[in-house]
Amino acid sequence: MRKNTVNKSSVKALEALPGIYRKTLIYNEHMMLCHFLLKENSEVPLHSHQEHQIGYVIKGKLQFFTENEEFLAKKGDSYVFESNEKHGAKILEDSEVIDVFNPPREDYK
Repeated sequence: MRKNTVNKSSVKALEALPGIYRKTLIYNEHMMLCHFLLKENSEVPLHSHQEHQIGYVIKGKLQFFTENEEFLAKKGDSYVFESNEKHGAKILEDSEVIDVFNPPREDYK
């Protein structure tokens, strides 16, 4: 049976990395929606994946970096990483973000 709605309060958070908590909310064969809680001073190391990624900062502040640039993302900002683009982040404040992946990440199901 297909679920058309999922409330984030009903999904258990997984600690993906120290201080990085992920909830995979909902997905289909084309895209995936994830909610992240990120603790101040935690880090997401430089990495890449085949899925395109678009995100939105609900609260907090992050310093993103790629192989070519760094940029600050704060409450109200959105960002995009292309397929296989190397990226990472330093969490400057306790933060909350939403990420959409296309196609869905198999490792997040």
